[in-house]
Amino acid sequence: MAGFTVAKELRGRGFAGAVTIIDPAGVPYDRPPLSKDYLLGTRDQAGIQLAAGDWFKDQDITIITGTAVALEPDVGTVVLEDGREITGDRVVLATGGTARRLPIPGGDLESVLELRTREDADRLRAMLKPGARLAIIGAGLIGAEVASSALPFGADVVLIDPQDPPLIPAVGHELANRLHAMHPERGVDVVTGAPVAITADDGGTHHIEMVSGETIAADAVLVGIGIIPETRLAESAGLETDNGTIVDESQRTAHPKVYAVGDSSRIRRADGTLLRRAEHWEHAMNTGATAAAALLGQELPRHGASWFWSDRHGVHVEGVGSMAGEGTVIVREKDGEPSVVFRLDPEGFLAGAAAVDGGFAVRAARRIIDRRIPVDPAQLADPMVDLRKLAR
Repeated sequence: MAGFTVAKELRGRGFAGAVTIIDPAGVPYDRPPLSKDYLLGTRDQAGIQLAAGDWFKDQDITIITGTAVALEPDVGTVVLEDGREITGDRVVLATGGTARRLPIPGGDLESVLELRTREDADRLRAMLKPGARLAIIGAGLIGAEVASSALPFGADVVLIDPQDPPLIPAVGHELANRLHAMHPERGVDVVTGAPVAITADDGGTHHIEMVSGETIAADAVLVGIGIIPETRLAESAGLETDNGTIVDESQRTAHPKVYAVGDSSRIRRADGTLLRRAEHWEHAMNTGATAAAALLGQELPRHGASWFWSDRHGVHVEGVGSMAGEGTVIVREKDGEPSVVFRLDPEGFLAGAAAVDGGFAVRAARRIIDRRIPVDPAQLADPMVDLRKLAR
């Protein structure tokens, strides 16, 4: 998404020069459906492409299928695995990340699955059959989505996480409890604890040894515990990295010819503050737009508070801003359950919000956060108060 957005924005902003996208998969595709629609088979390979193949031809954007292994920043040359060299006046790194592996014995087994690519999703889908036992380690966004998607296949799912409930920093304790409770309600076996080893026998059954001494047997094991930013290309060019390729607020690295965007980039502000690296879909798009504007010497776009979404068990989850940190938590209920959770910072301004099936509420909260509109906590908690009115 980040690299595609750079190319799309360059054309949209009037750039008429050559634009080349280098990607191991060729035409770029959207990753969020890999744990949902694509895994379920309701969207095919063409259905998750970020643009149809004709679009790239119409926009005069060259797609090169290949893997970049080295970067020579002074001359703008990218070296591919097969020896080809591609040179440009500017280079944008949109390298994303690789799935984090479990640092335990057996965590690196080839049969232990991850979900980062279309091929990963195809491999997982092939294992989801009636009665198949799927163990998912990590109950964050990806793990929860896959647990939900696996049920229609008739698979037996066990979801393992050391936290109970997961996602508190993202959605707050109240919503995290509600969301995590959906799993056992729909037949997912939830285990709270940490695995210490994984083995696979000759029959293909995996045995997950837990710190409690319990052993969980599964036909397939999927690990979803986050990513490691892919910075090897940046490192090959001598660029600064620190849990991501370091960039300024225009997405430019320490080298004037090289920019970095998306999951693999990490912003250092002009005052020296190093921000946390972000991995959300919209962040990838925003950093791509910023880099395109910077490349053309145009005014940088302004982006609102960070936003994410997820889907599980038929409900839609959204969050904006930050639910982590000091302040006051306010809960708005619907039918006796928390539906929207807010966090006010110590000064009393809205800092974050998360909702279940509450897109309008999250959009209103984002406006309130971005504009620092004062709000009455009692009105935030009152389900009869239209949040859109508070955002005016």
